[in-house]
Amino acid sequence: MAILFQQDEKIFTLQTKQTAYQMKIDDFGYLLHLYYGGKISGSMDYLLTYYDRGFSGNPYDAGSDRTYSMDVLPQEYPTTGTGDYRNSALVIRNHDESECCDLRYAGHEIRTGKYGLPGLPAVHANSREAQTLEILLEDVVNGVRVRLLYGVLEEDDIITRSAQIINQGTGSVVVEKAASVCLDFVTGDYDLVSLYGRHAMERNMQRTPIAHGSQVIGSRRGSSSHQYNPAVIVADGNTTEDSGSCYGMVFVYSGNFLCEAEKDQYNQTRILMGLQSELFHYSLKEGEILTVPETILSYSDRGFGGLSVKYHHCIRDHVCRGVYQNSPRPVLVNSWEAAYFQFNGETICQLAKDAAELGIDMVVMDDGWFGKREDDNSGLGDWQVNETKLGCSLAELIHKVNDAGVKFGIWIEPEMVSEDSDLYRAHPDWAMLNPRRNPVRGRNQLVLDFSRKEVRDYIFEQICCVLDQGNIEYVKWDMNRSLTDVYSTENQQGKVSYDYVLGVYDFLEKLTAKYPHLLIEGCCGGGGRFDAGMLYYTPQIWCSDNTDAVDRLRIHYGTSFFYPMSAIGAHVSAVPNHQTGRNISLHTRGIVAMTGAFGYELSLGRLPKEEKEQVKDQIRQYKTYERLISGGDYYRLSDPFRDSYAAWMFVSEDQRTVLLHVVMLEIHGNMTVSYVKLRGLLPDASYEETESKKCYQGSALMRAGIPLPVEMKEYPAYQFIFQVKG
Repeated sequence: MAILFQQDEKIFTLQTKQTAYQMKIDDFGYLLHLYYGGKISGSMDYLLTYYDRGFSGNPYDAGSDRTYSMDVLPQEYPTTGTGDYRNSALVIRNHDESECCDLRYAGHEIRTGKYGLPGLPAVHANSREAQTLEILLEDVVNGVRVRLLYGVLEEDDIITRSAQIINQGTGSVVVEKAASVCLDFVTGDYDLVSLYGRHAMERNMQRTPIAHGSQVIGSRRGSSSHQYNPAVIVADGNTTEDSGSCYGMVFVYSGNFLCEAEKDQYNQTRILMGLQSELFHYSLKEGEILTVPETILSYSDRGFGGLSVKYHHCIRDHVCRGVYQNSPRPVLVNSWEAAYFQFNGETICQLAKDAAELGIDMVVMDDGWFGKREDDNSGLGDWQVNETKLGCSLAELIHKVNDAGVKFGIWIEPEMVSEDSDLYRAHPDWAMLNPRRNPVRGRNQLVLDFSRKEVRDYIFEQICCVLDQGNIEYVKWDMNRSLTDVYSTENQQGKVSYDYVLGVYDFLEKLTAKYPHLLIEGCCGGGGRFDAGMLYYTPQIWCSDNTDAVDRLRIHYGTSFFYPMSAIGAHVSAVPNHQTGRNISLHTRGIVAMTGAFGYELSLGRLPKEEKEQVKDQIRQYKTYERLISGGDYYRLSDPFRDSYAAWMFVSEDQRTVLLHVVMLEIHGNMTVSYVKLRGLLPDASYEETESKKCYQGSALMRAGIPLPVEMKEYPAYQFIFQVKG
């Protein structure tokens, strides 16, 4: 059993293959956190200590015992108003305007299978793979109940956590803050590893010691954002890629989030992950429920690399869904960098013919095919095909593309509306803006109020009318601005940011149900909504609008700490690169793009004959190893922010096939030799490098490494394939 309850000691233990998580109901009904980490046996309540702490208050129930204080004790779900002055997981404003919620144990249930969350994405698993623990906490004064949900995937070393806030009282309450998880550590010095960035340079790794006070990351942008990713690692100070203890937290949500890391007055550490408290005041009437999106937890004592492998397997197998969950993805060419808005039907047909010649599977018609859309200042919301621009109907265009031997895909941006559009002129109240103020514009477009069902239903009908016009097999779903005027004419204002995201999920759930064979790629100005919530609906996400190969090495590096390579949309683009002006060889651009879901972002017809042959070779190579790239264990072998080279590798499940990629980032006069150490191999096996036919012992490749060639080139790249011999 993955979930155990010791009735006499009132201790819950959640067990996975390599980890344990333990908590206790104490004599006053508080749910205290005892332990999370590597496998243990026995009860860990001996870790709790009780002393008279100055200015740390004591619950009334404790009587004259001054050694008992919530300000010091580790808790599963700490709340404001109990004498705990650290960061809270839950803040409730009661009907009488007081802010207090004193939660005590009221029952629990253990059941087979993994819980689901209404209207929200969540880890999925069958009854053989998971168990659920549900613990009910209650404040008997205000009638607020909290249902803590724990999902345990034993073989995957995954524990998920969520919370449902239920108003069972006689008046309304307002949820001012709600987290899905709290981790309290009574000892240890930790670092916080987070992923920061900006548009076109997302998910740079940052590692900082957790010091006294609070460190906060999050988003107020309506999306999970380019600036901070809703996933963090809490690591021992000596943890490296290969060794040391670390804990991961991945928030399964695509909107505003908040992560807080705090070292308290007694050197204890608390980490919280949940909904952003700004722009959030969620009113609950009697009987209403607020569900907090879940957080995926995992622990590794084998460094960041070991933690990444666990998350890659979990997200690929238990978050992504649908026919493309573990299926090969089409190699596509997107029209955006090939033509931008300057295209017609003939342009797309020619791109399809060029693609077919080279072995590319699909052509995607990007922005500019609908309404009065000749640039990014108009037309959003008018999802009617501009047949005058195309020179034919969409059905005819799709037929021509298919006749050329390739599949057809299309770009949409359903959440947005241009002021210069028929939709906005007809329904200005559907846009998210305050009617008393001038709106803040972003890219000369406004955001539709997807918290309103009638708005979503109208756009859904328009999009379906487009998708029903022909054999459309792929959709790129974009979102090209952040939310600013978070206001709704029909919804309570404190609920808008949360209900907006649930509206997006509702739309995507209906779209995937209606078109189950459609491959949807998420996008938000590139990587501004690269999170586990979107991956539940879109099994791949356009990783960044920056297609420069050197920058992508660093973007892929940060992304890989949590997200599987199959989720990363990565394309070979033109040179000089449109974002950086850098010139990089087609060979190196191909090696970098083969990190994820492979494709092209350029005008194929302009390529010289020699490069067209290279493209054919790249596609053949990618398709040969696509299963390994999308489903193998991925290892980071260098830090491209610090090292002179970027190296990464894929290892098959049986450890017999290895794909190693390297890009040299620095070349100097009289260059030193770099040695790349591999990982995840069979130590006693003999591996043959397929091109040179040289054989190496697995242990030698892991302990000493392989020397890289020294070449006088700019950003040379290498691909090594190793197979176990015999």
